[in-house]
Amino acid sequence: MAERSDGRNGGRRPVWRRAGTAPQPAAGAPPQEPSRAEPAEPAGILRAALYRDGVRVSSPGTLAETYRELREQPRGMAWIGLARPTGAELQSLAAEFGLHPLAVEDAMEAHQRPKLERYGDTLFVVLRAARYLDAPEEVDFAELHVFVGPDFVLTVRHGAAPDLSAVRRRMEDSPELLALGPEAVLYAILDAVVDGYAPVVQGVQTDIDEIETEVFRGDPEVSRRIYELSREMVEFQRATRPLVGMLHGLMAGFAKYETDEELQRYLRDVADHVTHISERVDGFRQALTEILTVNATLVTQQQNAEMRALAQAGFEQNEEVKKISSWAAILFAPTLVGTIYGMNFDHMPELHWTGGYPFAIALMAVVCSGLYVVFKRRDWL
Repeated sequence: MAERSDGRNGGRRPVWRRAGTAPQPAAGAPPQEPSRAEPAEPAGILRAALYRDGVRVSSPGTLAETYRELREQPRGMAWIGLARPTGAELQSLAAEFGLHPLAVEDAMEAHQRPKLERYGDTLFVVLRAARYLDAPEEVDFAELHVFVGPDFVLTVRHGAAPDLSAVRRRMEDSPELLALGPEAVLYAILDAVVDGYAPVVQGVQTDIDEIETEVFRGDPEVSRRIYELSREMVEFQRATRPLVGMLHGLMAGFAKYETDEELQRYLRDVADHVTHISERVDGFRQALTEILTVNATLVTQQQNAEMRALAQAGFEQNEEVKKISSWAAILFAPTLVGTIYGMNFDHMPELHWTGGYPFAIALMAVVCSGLYVVFKRRDWL
């Protein structure tokens, strides 16, 4: 990033601070009026402003007005924000600011990976912002494209995040910071995107804690939740991991492009935050993989226990069937004998035999006893 040489800083040492720190008025200076909160940028609406020495000088309503007023402000800077712009709008911006056709094509199509490319004196940055949605307990990703030139910053949003109106208010509340030009705006946008990852990390950590509880509780829906969260972590990893290289690339060009020393420090701070977030996301993916393995093990153990229970029930049922079958066979023997001797035929040899009845009873007893002994030896009784 190059430090502007048109005297924008006026020789003053900038006062740097992180987001959320209110500027302190100089001694004897009149109190500043509180900045008015702008509404969040709605989809398809232009948000443009011109700045000179860190102070807003106008708020054009159209791109044509922005171009004209910027030409009339030799030391001015235009900050143009668009949400899901049309092709005609991007072509107009490309013609006015000399944007590279490849960068314009990427901004039109969206669905780009985070990257940083330099086309002459224009930087093209693609960022993936994220926010955690409490109600559905999921992570929502949005794409942000930033063009940074010598006297302009152009942002193209494809999604709800991040809230660039808050970034604009922060910068307008910090005229010393905004006076450093487009490079400072790029830093503020990067800082806002990275700071937006913190609530996502906290929400995902809460989800993982809940998933661990559900796994050991045996919730049948936990596998689906693990899978969905793992997919979100893959997207989160794709959003954060390239940022580390991008910021290191910016830091490598500090000396070449004479980046302000304080801006260097704060970009390094953003790089540290990104590295920390990236490590947390890597940890989340590893934790989810381990949880999925534990869940699969617990499910397998539960299935094995159910199979053992079914096998035990089948074994017990089989033992009962054996007993019932044994007694049925034992009782069937005297029934068979009695049935044969109960037939009313005149010419049966045993009907008129004196020992026929004792013989039938003895035969029944012998058959029943023999069957009982056989079944007992086979542990059926």
